[in-house]
Amino acid sequence: MKKGSVLITDDVHEILVPGLEQLGYRCDYRPEISLDETRVIVKNYAGLVINSKIRVDREMLESAPGLRFVARLGSGLDIIDLPAAAARGVQVLSAPEGNCNAVGEHALGMLLCLANKLLRADREIRKKIWRREANRGFELEGKTVGIIGFGHTGPAFADKLQGFNVRILVCDPYIQKIPAKYKYVSSATLSELVKRSDIISFHVSLTTETQYLLNDEMIARTKEGVIFINTSRGKVVDTAALIRGLSTGKVGGACLDVFENEKPESFDSEEDALYGQLYKMDNTVLSPHVAGWTFESKRKISESLLGKVRKL
Repeated sequence: MKKGSVLITDDVHEILVPGLEQLGYRCDYRPEISLDETRVIVKNYAGLVINSKIRVDREMLESAPGLRFVARLGSGLDIIDLPAAAARGVQVLSAPEGNCNAVGEHALGMLLCLANKLLRADREIRKKIWRREANRGFELEGKTVGIIGFGHTGPAFADKLQGFNVRILVCDPYIQKIPAKYKYVSSATLSELVKRSDIISFHVSLTTETQYLLNDEMIARTKEGVIFINTSRGKVVDTAALIRGLSTGKVGGACLDVFENEKPESFDSEEDALYGQLYKMDNTVLSPHVAGWTFESKRKISESLLGKVRKL
């Protein structure tokens, strides 16, 4: 039985379209479609598959009376007006389990890259500069790693850290008890975690509670030389505060896969100066929001969403 049409607004794994068709949907695969174009035609669809370029606000939902579900290619739901969707009976689906392993691996890779000064060493070697002492790194063994958020990517990162003989502290107010299988993890309050951790990694959704969670006040309470990792959402970090901490040495380094503004072409003069300062810092490792962006996660995300659409 035909269930209506689904608009797919981004590049997806090849299994998604035939999978949806087998479930009775007709697919309109338009990975290059813009937000404005989507707004015009969304009224014609029962389902909408999106990534970060399409923001589903109240106005869009109200213009699509036949819309039954919105499927997010990944985990971040801050681009969807969840109360408005619930009010209209629109199911919101996401696939955090699809890319959590990729994010965990990426976070660890960035951390090891920073700890061993690999980016600078690589650049210097290519210029025939041989500096061993200047590129001496540090080991993870014996360090305390604080993980803020323990939904999907937090546990994946903790799994990867098991073999490094580190202490792992976890803070997540929405988890009453850490599952028993994580015997190597200890619960902590946010205050305890910030005070005790040598490395702090963010694995949270963007909400009013988490926006600018990393700020001047948090930095003031950390150990000297703390390392921050953010693979969650850019606005979890106050970029200016982080740069201040990096500049003084209070913050020893930062690994950032996400940023407050992820469109460099749209930087105003203030942002251009701010990010220009960040880009020049040797004690940072930066990547363009690709932590969950692997060949394997592309398939896993589609598999996860198909399973959830099947249950609607």
